[in-house]
Amino acid sequence: MRDVVGVGARCICGNPIVVVTKPRLSDGSPFPTFYYLSLPAATAALSTLEASGFMAELQERLSVEPELQLAYEKAHHAYLADRLKHGEVAEIDGISAGGMPLRVKCLHALAGHSLAAGPGENPIGDIALDACTWKQNRCQCDPTF
Repeated sequence: MRDVVGVGARCICGNPIVVVTKPRLSDGSPFPTFYYLSLPAATAALSTLEASGFMAELQERLSVEPELQLAYEKAHHAYLADRLKHGEVAEIDGISAGGMPLRVKCLHALAGHSLAAGPGENPIGDIALDACTWKQNRCQCDPTF
């Protein structure tokens, strides 16, 4: 994790689940992933979900569910507004993360947004969190879990 400006969500034990990163890293690179999923158990569970083909299912749902499309577009704009509070970066202007608003590209980024912004803010992130084996209400920070 680089250029962290805060914690977007914490485990019930207090460890960070999501960190908030600067939109421009200290080396000058633009970094669109404002909400970065950092807890190993959560990232592993979402990686497993991605490997199962779940992103393709979500992409299909986006193509046939207009309400889901609208909510996902709203999440995209909310993400951009949150990131803009930490600086404007021309190279990533209008680019959020996770494929928003048209594609489902990275469940880690979408779940990170959901966890930081709260339920109902990012519908695809919420669906991914509901579907994965990791749960926020149970500490899995101990690597021996």
